Amino acid sequence: MPEPAITTPGGYLLVLAILLPVVGMILSFTPGGRNAERIALCSTPIGFALACAIAFHVNRAGKPIVYLVGGLPPPLGIALRADGISAVMLVTAAVIVTAAAFYGRPKFSTPDGVRESRSSLTFWIMLQAIWAALNIIFVGGDLFNLYVALELLTFAAVPLVCIDGRPETIAAALRYLLFALFGSISYLLGVALFYGAHGTLDISLLAQRVQATPVVWTAAALMTCGLLAKTALFPLHLWLPPAHANAPAAASAVLSGLVVKGSFFLTLRLWFYILPALPAEKVAIVLGCLGSAAIIAGSVIALRQARLKLLIAYSTVAQIGYLFLVFPLATGASSAIGWSAGLMQILAHAFAKAAMFFSAGLLAEALGHDQIAKLGGAARVLPLTFLSIALGGLSLMGLPPSGGFSAKWLMLQASVASGQWLWTLPILAGGLLAAGYVYRILAPALSDDQISLVLSPKRSQEVIALALTAIAIALGFAPQTFFDFLEIGRPVVGQP
Repeated sequence: MPEPAITTPGGYLLVLAILLPVVGMILSFTPGGRNAERIALCSTPIGFALACAIAFHVNRAGKPIVYLVGGLPPPLGIALRADGISAVMLVTAAVIVTAAAFYGRPKFSTPDGVRESRSSLTFWIMLQAIWAALNIIFVGGDLFNLYVALELLTFAAVPLVCIDGRPETIAAALRYLLFALFGSISYLLGVALFYGAHGTLDISLLAQRVQATPVVWTAAALMTCGLLAKTALFPLHLWLPPAHANAPAAASAVLSGLVVKGSFFLTLRLWFYILPALPAEKVAIVLGCLGSAAIIAGSVIALRQARLKLLIAYSTVAQIGYLFLVFPLATGASSAIGWSAGLMQILAHAFAKAAMFFSAGLLAEALGHDQIAKLGGAARVLPLTFLSIALGGLSLMGLPPSGGFSAKWLMLQASVASGQWLWTLPILAGGLLAAGYVYRILAPALSDDQISLVLSPKRSQEVIALALTAIAIALGFAPQTFFDFLEIGRPVVGQP
C-alpha cells in the first residue's frame, strides 16, 4: 500500500499523542508526590481530545495520515501512521486510561501528612507509561520501534500487578514478566530476520518486498509466537489470570481492556499489513483453532472460579479467543464483515471488561471479599455496581443490543458468507458458557439474603464503571459509517 513520502495534514497530532504521556511521565518524576497525580489527571482529558482530533483528520482525509519523523522518509527515517483502526484504538485507550485515572484517584492519592508514597507515585507514572506505549503501538510504522513500545508496555504493566507488594502479587508479576520476556525475545528474533532479508523494518516497505521464502516464514512464526505469549492466547495464558486478578482494580481494568490488545494489534499488523501476499490460509486456521480453544477452555475454567476477579480474568482468556477468529474470517469475500467483527470485539470487550473489573474492585472493598458464594443479597445494597456487572456480562454473552452482540453476530455472518460453518460452534458455545458464569455472579446477588457493607463505595467510581458499560452497550447501535471508518487504510487480503 504505497504512501506519499510526506507528512500529511494532521500528521503532527500523532507526535503530540505520543509526547503528551511521555512528557507527563517524565514530569511526574521531577516534582513527585501529589504533583504526579495532578499531571496525570490533567493530561488524560487532553489526550482524549488529541485522539478525537486524529480520528477527525483520518475521517476527513479518507486515508491514513502520516508523520515523517525528522522529515526523512523510510527507510532512512521513521514514519508514524494512523488509519481507521489506529484512530479508534487511540480514542479507546484515552477513554479507558482517563477512566482508570479518575477511578483510581481515591486509592492512589498521596495520603495526608505524607510527602510522597511509593504506590501512588508508581501508579501514576506507570499508567502514563502504558498509555504512551499503547499510542506508539497504534501509530508506529517501524517494527523495531514497535518492539521498544512492547517492552515499555511490559515494564510499565508488571509493576502495576505487584504494586501492593503482597507475596502472591509479586509471584504473579514474575510469571507475567517471564512470559513477556519470552515473547519479546521471540519477536525481536523475527524482526532481525526481516531486517537481514529486506534491509528495512518499515511496515509499508516490507509489505511491498516480502515473498514466501523460508526466512520470511521463520520470521513470521517467531514474531507470532512472541505476540501470542504477550496476548495470553490459550495455551500461553497461564500468566494472565493471577496477574489480572491480583492487581488493583484500576490496574486490572487497563491490563485486561488495553494491554493485551496492544500485542494483538501488532499481530493484525503483521499478517494483514506486512504479509497480505503470503498464502497464509493454514496459519489463519491454526490461529482460529487456538482462538476457539481459548473460548471454550477460558469459559469452562471461569465457571469453576470461587473469586469474582478470577472469574472475570478467565473470562478475558475466553474473550481474547474471539479476537483470533478474525484471521480466518477476514479473508476472501467476507473480509469486510470479518474485519468489522474483530474490531468490534476489541472495543466491546475493552469497555465491558474494564467496567467489570472496576465493579469487582468496588464490590471487594464494600464487602471485604470477592467470594461469589458470599454475594447473597449484595445487589440490593450495591445496585449500581451490579448493574454495571450485568450490563458488562450482557455484552460478553453477546446479547442485543450490546457491542458484544454486534461483534458475534458479524462473526456468524462472516462464517456463513465464507462457508466456514465450523467457526459458528465456538462462537455460539462461548455465548452460552458466558451466560453461565454471569448467572453464577448475579443469581446469589439478587437473592433475598441479608448482607452488610464494610465500606460504602464512592458514587463517582460507580458512575465511571457504569459509563464504560454504557459505551459497551452503545457500540451495538454503531452506524454503517463507523464500520466504513474502520475500513480506512485496511489492505484487502485473500483477493486478487
